[in-house]
Amino acid sequence: MVQADALGAEIGQLIDRLNDIERDLEHVRITRQTATTLADGLDQDAPSPPEPELPEHPLYPQLLAVFHEKQRPLRARDLCEALDLGLLPKNIEGVRSKLKRLVARGILTETEPGLFTQNRP
Repeated sequence: MVQADALGAEIGQLIDRLNDIERDLEHVRITRQTATTLADGLDQDAPSPPEPELPEHPLYPQLLAVFHEKQRPLRARDLCEALDLGLLPKNIEGVRSKLKRLVARGILTETEPGLFTQNRP
């Protein structure tokens, strides 16, 4: 009889622990559902940053097209070659100037002096 009472008390304690765990699990489910709902709302409500505007010159879209095609960092000299501009110092410096302007507008990044890459969204 003593052993049956002890087992009954132990079963009661285990049932209480099980109820506590089930209650905690329900709280976790509610928290997860709330967090998921909030995260979904943030994704939909977040305004997208405005696209930087290209300066007025026909060479800018061509420069960006080369970056898109090559998918790697480039130097002004590389762009002159890709666009068949000739490797004259005036052409290289002109392209470099345009690349710096695109960096200032947040369209490109200068990863090291003279090496430019496209910003990725």
